[in-house]
Amino acid sequence: MKHFLIAANSIKDENLLLTSKIEEYISMHGGSSRRIIGDLEGTVAYKVDGSEAFDCVIALGGDGTILNVSRDLRKMNLPIVGVNLGTLGFLTEVEPEQIYPVLDRLMQDDYEIEERMNVKGTVYKENEMLPVAEDIALNDIVVSRAGFSRIIGLKVYVNGKVMDIYEADGIIVSTPTGSTGYNLSAGGPLVSPKTSLMIITPISPHSLTSKSIVISSDDEIVIEVLKMRKAQKEEAIVNFDGQPGIQLSAGDRIVIQKAESFTKMVKLFDVSFYEVLREKIANHL
Repeated sequence: MKHFLIAANSIKDENLLLTSKIEEYISMHGGSSRRIIGDLEGTVAYKVDGSEAFDCVIALGGDGTILNVSRDLRKMNLPIVGVNLGTLGFLTEVEPEQIYPVLDRLMQDDYEIEERMNVKGTVYKENEMLPVAEDIALNDIVVSRAGFSRIIGLKVYVNGKVMDIYEADGIIVSTPTGSTGYNLSAGGPLVSPKTSLMIITPISPHSLTSKSIVISSDDEIVIEVLKMRKAQKEEAIVNFDGQPGIQLSAGDRIVIQKAESFTKMVKLFDVSFYEVLREKIANHL
C-alpha cells in the first residue's frame, strides 16, 4: 500500500495531531495521503470528491467512526484500518502507540483482509408493495419505540413463518460484527465476526421467556409493527447502525436479509476475537 485515505474524527483526534503525524510519516516513506474529516455523531459525513485512487482508509476514532466510515465510503469498497481513539474499540485493532510500525507493515503489504458481513433492510409502508427506503448496516438494524410510546408490538417472521410476537421496547437484528454492540447491552450472545449469521434480540421484552435467537444468514426476517394504542399514529422507528431513523406506523414492515456487499477490515495482528474480547471486557469491568 502506498496511497492512504485518512478519515479523522475531529473530536477524538484533538487538533488532528495524530492525523498530522501519520501524514508526515507516510510522506517521509514514499507514500501519499489525503485527509477527510468527520465528527463523533456522524452529522458531518466522510466524503471524497474526485477520482483519486486509494489503497485503504485509516479511520481514527472509535467503533462509531468505523461505522460512519463504512457507511459513507461504502461505494469505494476500501479496506479499513481502525485506530482506537475511543473506549472499548472492538472494531479498531490498532492503538495510537502502534501506528508507526503499523504504517510500515501496510506499506510493505504485510497484512490480511477480513470480510465482515453486512445486512440490508428494506422498509415498506402498510399494504404497499414498493419500498420507501433501503439501507445497509455493518453492526445492526434496530426497530424501537418512537416518541412517547411506552412499548411497541412487533410481529417477527422468519422465511414467511411467524417466529414470535413481542411487546417490548424494540428488536435488534445484529450481524456477527454487531454482536459486541447494542446486542450485547441488551443481553444478546457474542459470536465471532468471522461467522455468517443474524441475531434477533428483543429490547426489554415484557415477557419472562423472550430470548435472543440466532438464525442463518440465508434466512429472511420480516418485522411488522402492530397497533398498540388507538390515539398514536407513529409507533416505531428503524435505525441502521445508529443513524437517524425512519418513522414507522402500524402495519409498516421491514424486510432484513444478508447484504451482497461486505465491509473489508485490515487485520494486522495474530490475536483471536476471543483474546480481544477477554481483554477489552476485563479492562472495563
